[in-house]
Amino acid sequence: MSRHEIPGKKMAYQKVNADQRAPGHSQYLDNDDLQATALDLEWDMEKELEEPGFDQFQLDSAENQNLENPETADLNLDSIQPATSPKGRFQRLQEESDYVTRYTRSAPKSNPCNFCRLLKILCTATILFILGILIGYYAHKNCPSNATTSGTLDLHLYQEILKTIQAEDIKKSFRNLVQLYKSEDDTEISKKIKSHWTSLGLEDVQFVNYSVLLNLPGPSASSVSLSSSGQCFHPNGQPCSEEARKHSSQDLLYSYAAYSAKGTLEAEVIDVSYGNADDLKRIQKMKNTTNKIALLKLGKLPLLYKLSLLEKAGFGGVLLYIDPCDLPKTANLSYDTFMVSLNPGGDPSTPGYPSVDGSFRQNRSNLTSLLVQPISASLVAKLISSPNSRTKNSVCSPLELPNNDQRIVSMQIQTVTKFKTVTNVVGYLKGLTSPDRYIIVGSHHHTAYSYYGQEWASSTAIITAFIRALMLRVKRGWRPDRTIVFCSWGGTAFGNIGSYEWGEDFRKVLQRNVVAYISLHSPIRGNSSLYSVASPSLQQLVVEKNNFNCSRRAKCQETNVSSVQIEGDADYFINHLGIPTVQFAYEDITALEGPSFLSEALFLKRATKIEEMDPFFHLHETITKLSGEVILQIANEPVLPFNALDIAIEVQNSLKGDQPYTHQLLALASRLRESAELFQSDEMRPANDPKERIPVRVRMLNDILQDMEKSFLVEQVPPGFYRNILYHLDGKTSQFSILLEAWEHCKLLASNETIQEALSEVLNSINSAQVYFKAGLDVFDSVFVGKN
Repeated sequence: MSRHEIPGKKMAYQKVNADQRAPGHSQYLDNDDLQATALDLEWDMEKELEEPGFDQFQLDSAENQNLENPETADLNLDSIQPATSPKGRFQRLQEESDYVTRYTRSAPKSNPCNFCRLLKILCTATILFILGILIGYYAHKNCPSNATTSGTLDLHLYQEILKTIQAEDIKKSFRNLVQLYKSEDDTEISKKIKSHWTSLGLEDVQFVNYSVLLNLPGPSASSVSLSSSGQCFHPNGQPCSEEARKHSSQDLLYSYAAYSAKGTLEAEVIDVSYGNADDLKRIQKMKNTTNKIALLKLGKLPLLYKLSLLEKAGFGGVLLYIDPCDLPKTANLSYDTFMVSLNPGGDPSTPGYPSVDGSFRQNRSNLTSLLVQPISASLVAKLISSPNSRTKNSVCSPLELPNNDQRIVSMQIQTVTKFKTVTNVVGYLKGLTSPDRYIIVGSHHHTAYSYYGQEWASSTAIITAFIRALMLRVKRGWRPDRTIVFCSWGGTAFGNIGSYEWGEDFRKVLQRNVVAYISLHSPIRGNSSLYSVASPSLQQLVVEKNNFNCSRRAKCQETNVSSVQIEGDADYFINHLGIPTVQFAYEDITALEGPSFLSEALFLKRATKIEEMDPFFHLHETITKLSGEVILQIANEPVLPFNALDIAIEVQNSLKGDQPYTHQLLALASRLRESAELFQSDEMRPANDPKERIPVRVRMLNDILQDMEKSFLVEQVPPGFYRNILYHLDGKTSQFSILLEAWEHCKLLASNETIQEALSEVLNSINSAQVYFKAGLDVFDSVFVGKN
């Protein structure tokens, strides 16, 4: 990794055609004046060649303001990307007061002795004067074309690269990958991915391996027995028998909770519904919960958080299921089993540090004292003596155990822990002018010993399709300004182990150099709605790309983008590094309307396969192109397309509602917004204006933009909650998640101590961000005054 970290002393964001550089030439040796001139020429040419189609990129937020320079009144400076000027370059030149004097020459002195000679000289001077203006005019028109070859490419770059992405190619890649998952380990898949990426021309593709502790199914399937009748059931609801074990051995073995406690427990089953604070408060008033078995529905809150509440309440075991009423009507999963991971992230044996040779290994075979067993809805119906069909008049009746009924159940869980190798595949496309700034693009591949769904094949096929399109352009001499790092993570199903270990291994470098993370985790979950998740600073860019792609399609839908917790390998980059993140995915509308966090369940057999949801792979193509456009713009724009003001607006919106004790936070959030507005107007405008753009100033500005979210990382959060408090629990809540949890916690303990701690965390984050923006303004002022 260290060899990709090239410290540049003069990091101007000039764009230079690769074939114009002599061998051995270093971009860091360029003269600052030449860099600034190249930037000005590039800016003018960009404005001259701007396509009308890009005019539609307007801000949707009513709270954003247009901060315009009087000399460029038509520019929309709310957008971080260069706006289109309605005036041509030459019209602007003619309007300048010194336009004529630049190209005029002094008139020759008159000669009274010879009138004819004077007339000739005068005519000649006039002709030369006009000729000089024409030469100067066309020189300014034509000169920039040679200096800004890569700049002109940027105007059509995205479409030229992305038009080579075809649904049929993604489909072929997907089918080839699906055939590989039957391998006993992930070595075959990892080698295939590495070989394919290398053949496409990607540079320095390598394996990054870690020896990690995995919690795997035991030699026989878990079981649940009714004490009253002695009936024994497998997790899928089938009676325990040798025949059932043979026919569905894989399904039965992998219906388990990784890193659960193991053993046997016989106790009363208590229905805790979704296991939130209200549910537990109600139950504890009626029953003793010590060492009982909780019947728990997945969804609405993070599973790790709900298990922590049950653990504190004294429960000894958990039977976990998904209520069919929470699923789309088309999903028939009553008999399907699933896997969950109780690992918050990374190798459990090396919490907080990488699993490299010589690291101290902790003995953590289980991460909870609870025995946790996922079961199917059909088994729940048998345990509570309820009919399988509970739909009357098109209304679904949720599963629940009657309060007066008592069920004694025995549950047996067998798992084993082993050290196994998890493999990441990492490839680099080094940037031309800023190779020490990284955009990470993350997918994941199938890991041995885990469930064998097809989401990973979609993820891998999409990232490979984009690499193919990108490298076709690179072979013609083009390169992005910033380095793009392509990663295929291993160990995702066990708690994003591969990405966590890699992130911990290179933490110092990543904290300093990564500007964005683009997630391709599980891109096709449905086929009815495009659902985008983005950091607040990147939401405008996502809306622009959605709208632009929508304008090219006959059927357009309202843009659905938010900052919410998501599953997958983006976790480490969001919560430990504070890196702005984007993810596009297709969902079912009914799934979006249902309870959140159902995606924590990994079904062993998908009820609807990927090819049934997207038979022609057009959705795959759309995700590839949308993600690709975002990647290219972040990798190429001189100024990172992040919006500082949107972060401040998000903070204010997160404090709305009937929340007590927030008046001080609102006042501080108002000051944060003022600082963000000043930062965006005073620093973004000069950076986007070639007359005032200074390379070192652009570099300083980008350094501030890429670190904006780090102020919102808090140290202590409830299990399963994001440390980055800019992200909400789901799309239905807009308040800070740690404040919502604190209100719920008060219901159990009748104390406001937790609220005060949460308020302090939020206050410190807002204050840190406000100080950060103000310090940035002060630094720029000092630089500006120093240069004057």
